[in-house]
Order: sequence, then structure tokens, then C-alpha cells
Amino acid sequence: MPPGQGPPHGRLMAVSDPSLPPEDVRTKRELPRILDARRRLQKGNDLLPHRGQVRPGRGGEPSGSAGKSGALRAAIFGVNDGLLTNTSLIMGFAGASQSRAVIVLAGISGLLAGAFSMGSGEYVSMRVQREVLERLLHLEAHELGNDPDGEREELTEIYEEKGFPRDLAVRVATELMRDPKVALDTHAREELGIDPDEGLGSPGGAAVSSFVMFAFGAMLPLIPFFFRGGAGAALIAGAIAAVSLLTVGALTSLLTGRSPVFSAVRQLAIGVLAALVTYGIGRLVGVSTA
Repeated sequence: MPPGQGPPHGRLMAVSDPSLPPEDVRTKRELPRILDARRRLQKGNDLLPHRGQVRPGRGGEPSGSAGKSGALRAAIFGVNDGLLTNTSLIMGFAGASQSRAVIVLAGISGLLAGAFSMGSGEYVSMRVQREVLERLLHLEAHELGNDPDGEREELTEIYEEKGFPRDLAVRVATELMRDPKVALDTHAREELGIDPDEGLGSPGGAAVSSFVMFAFGAMLPLIPFFFRGGAGAALIAGAIAAVSLLTVGALTSLLTGRSPVFSAVRQLAIGVLAALVTYGIGRLVGVSTA
């Protein structure tokens, strides 16, 4: 067997089990390719343990540890998407010298279209991901129930790949297989790369969060146009967008662990570039509605 290449976990390859419905048989047939693609996607992570200081975050936790919160990620990225999208859209119409009413209509349309797109897209994505993970867990539970000895050997091989001596890998696998729930949890994590506790997110919650936060971000640059029009409103919208982009950029440091100043300036630069491009295009192709 070539170095660094583990066994193909043969029990996943057996697809002729008559106790499985046709759709599960098809999933088992494709499972090796799915797992192989997942391993190739994760192959670039060559990080090894190393010494060094970790910048403390809130509550003494390492900076960047907030990235474990899916709700925080959805909130920050939802606001960011709405802010960038609608700022660019509004600046494009402002560059085309459109009336306040047209800009408000375009901004509201962009807000609703983007929010519904983000919400529905997030729901479908999470729903499909959840169904795939549930199917993989179902198949693994089926394997554990029908062939526990084979699954114990499979788990032994996984730990041997990690560098365990054969006798220790056998003992660990045997102990883990004593409790069916622990066995399924271990196989899900070690073999499939699934976290049964956190890997099955809520599609509805993700959709609502994306919808609300996108709409909030998209509303910010539109506010001045509810009260006035012209260059003055565009300047105020730009200022609101700039402050918001700096804030969102700084908040992303809670996820990435990078410097808040670096993250804020980078976010502002991206937003300014997008707004300038759309404003310029609006000036070039703008038409009069008079």
C-alpha cells in the first residue's frame, strides 16, 4: 500500500446488500467518490503544532475562536453581502443621475431580491447538506448493525493510519465499539468527517438569519434617499456604507483572528472599489428618466 494512502474501507464498497432500498444502494455506490473528493479538498491543510503567542480575545479565549459560532458567521456575512450589494447598486443608479424615486425603488428591489435569494439559497444549501449527512449517518448505522466485526476492523485500520500500533488500535476500536452510540459517533467523525453534534445545522434558522441580516445591511445605504436626493444623499449613503464596512470588517476579526484594523481597512477597500466601479458604469451608460 503506498505511503499516506489508507485502505479503501471496503465495507462501504459493498453495494449489493438486499436489505437496503435502491436509493441507499445508489448512495453507497457513490460514497467512495464523495469521501475521496472530501479528502482531496482537505489535503491542503498542512498545519502542524508549533510554539508561539496567541492573541487573546474576549473572555480570555484565543482570538478567532468565535468562528465556531455559526450564528455569528451568518450575521456578519449576511450584513456584509447586503451592504456591498445594495451600496454598489445604489451608487450605480446615482452615477446615472436617476431621480430619488428611481433610486429608492431600485434599492428596495435589490434589498428584497437579494434577501430572498440569500434566504432561499441558504435554505436549499443547508437542507441538501443535512439530507446528505443524514443519509451517510443512516448508512453507517446500517453497517454497524449488520457487520460490527467488519466495522471494528475498519476502525482499527483508521487508527493504524494515524500511527497507532496494531495492538493498541485493536484495543481502542474494541472499546469504542462497545457502546453503539459511541461507535456511530466515532465512525461518523473518523471515517466520514461528520460531526453529528454540530454538522447538521438548521436550514430554517440559517435561511431566516441570512434573510434578515442581508436586508439589514442592504437598508443602511438606502436610508438617506428616503429623505433627500441628489449628490448630497449619495455622499451620506457613501459615508454610512464606509462606516458600516469598517465595522463589519472589524467584526470579521472575531472569526479570523486577524487584526481588526487590517480587516476593517481591507473591507472598506473592497467596498469602495465596488462602489466606484458601479458608479462609473452608471455615469457611462446612464439614461435620463425625465
